Amino acid sequence: MANYSVADIAVLHTPSCAPTLPQANYDGIYEEAIVLPSGHRRTPQNRAFDVATIWERDVAFKTREGLILRADVFRPEFTTAQIPALVAWSPYGKSGTGSLDLTVVPGRAGIPIGMVSGFQSFEAFDPAEWVKYDYAVVNVDAQGILSSEGHHKWHGSAEGRDGYDIVEAIAALPWCNGRVALMGNSWLASAQWFIASMRPPHLTCILPLEGLSDVYRESLCRGGVPYLPFWTFLGYNLFGHKPREDTIAMIKQHPLMNGYWADKRAQAHLIDIPAYILASMSTSLHTVGSIRCFEDIPHQKKWLRMNATQEWHDLYQRETVDDLKMFLDFYTKDVPNGWEQTPQVRISVLRYNKPAITNVPFTSWPIPATVHQELYLSQGSSLVTTPVPTVGSQTYQSDVPALQTDADSGFTAFTHTFASLTTLIGPSRAVLYMSCEEHDDMDVFVILRKLNAAGEVLRNINIPVQDLVDIHSDVQVPLINTMQYIGPSGVLRASHRRLDPELTKPHWPAHDHSVEEKVPPGSIVKLEIGLWPAAIQFEAGESLSLRIAGHSMVLAEFEPLRGAFQTGNVGKHVVHFGGDYESKLILALVDI
Repeated sequence: MANYSVADIAVLHTPSCAPTLPQANYDGIYEEAIVLPSGHRRTPQNRAFDVATIWERDVAFKTREGLILRADVFRPEFTTAQIPALVAWSPYGKSGTGSLDLTVVPGRAGIPIGMVSGFQSFEAFDPAEWVKYDYAVVNVDAQGILSSEGHHKWHGSAEGRDGYDIVEAIAALPWCNGRVALMGNSWLASAQWFIASMRPPHLTCILPLEGLSDVYRESLCRGGVPYLPFWTFLGYNLFGHKPREDTIAMIKQHPLMNGYWADKRAQAHLIDIPAYILASMSTSLHTVGSIRCFEDIPHQKKWLRMNATQEWHDLYQRETVDDLKMFLDFYTKDVPNGWEQTPQVRISVLRYNKPAITNVPFTSWPIPATVHQELYLSQGSSLVTTPVPTVGSQTYQSDVPALQTDADSGFTAFTHTFASLTTLIGPSRAVLYMSCEEHDDMDVFVILRKLNAAGEVLRNINIPVQDLVDIHSDVQVPLINTMQYIGPSGVLRASHRRLDPELTKPHWPAHDHSVEEKVPPGSIVKLEIGLWPAAIQFEAGESLSLRIAGHSMVLAEFEPLRGAFQTGNVGKHVVHFGGDYESKLILALVDI
């Protein structure tokens, strides 16, 4: 078993999934160079390569610890000039190995098999697309994954150091022009925060296309409530020869913030290179991480785009490829294409029952012209614009079973109808006064829902139905979070209500999580809950509903995870409002 510690805290390990399992799609190490001719297809169904491409398999790179990490390199055969390297750092396998691909969601995320070559790492650029532009695509197996030695590290500074070493080794290769970029979705994006904060000299720019930045606060223990199902699911897709870091065991043994978890919060303020950052609303994993890092990167050569669809779908769209290429050409090839005139922030605004308004330009984030509208919880399940003098309350059963299919009971709701066109862009905040007679803690979940003028609760389909494979109508789109977005959410365990004054921002409450402050049964406590950033437009007569519950109201990420998210709730929760209990919702509103 590995002997590894972070901040003097011993890291627990668990066996990795065996590379010999058929779902690993792995047949060993092959140190060889193959020429894939123009027109080559991995299978008859896959996209063809447009140019002859050298595929160097399992190239060995050594870390400062002496471990060999391996990568596949795809580069054009007939280019004599030195070229930049686009690096995908992945724990899921490289170049088609591993168990995850676009079939993980129904409809292949709107990317038919003929749109990709099959040589792309999951959530990464396709070599068949990028090699023809005179880039090398380098797909790396992270430490402890398949062909790479060591024990897999689950984010943090250790992954950052590995990435530093590999970036520098790639930059020294004879075909490389000394400029390296990191790219990819999800984990491949999150790793970039940690690697870039180490400042490898030859890392020229990064493209984190949606990625969390704080493992504890943003996902695994968001709001202080352990969220185990998704992270357990990820563990079943990590293949290696040696035991890997066991974050599930670590959160059970160390449920409060400490040096180990602090190490898994990316130090974005140390990133000193250009960054193209993507965010969307179609995830309960990445949105706040992408936006937090955009805010914290201290220079101005950073760009944020919040897209209207879903990260995997967006990655392979022609418009996206052209935009990413413009950024990369400018910084890795010195092409004078005017990239730096691109608006620093481009936000797509969802309307649910109408097409999104895409790429609305702004000069910065948070949006400078934001108006913060306070809506107060009131009698009659309403949200009103002025403080409420009369004390009232509403209750819900906090411990009902929940499947996360948008049909669960056990919530209370407060609604506001807009008299004129209103656009929400940014994070919202719920300030709630709450109590529970039967227990000394409360796991409180909140979400905002959009209602049309007839009072019907709406959902947004993330990927255009016409793009989805073998899905032909709205009613066939599965009720999972990757496919349908229902609204921005927040969560807080009452005993974790203490704010962190260093991390809290005027528009975002960040919690300390280093101590538990239990709530005596029946006592009323003030909770400040941040709801993740969103961009949603409401027409006159449409409504917003704040729902409060004892369970997650976001759709499950994948169908097998339904019903798996367990909380610590017992009994009824009481929401108090009016008088001294000024429960309210604070919205970030912008005119567009």
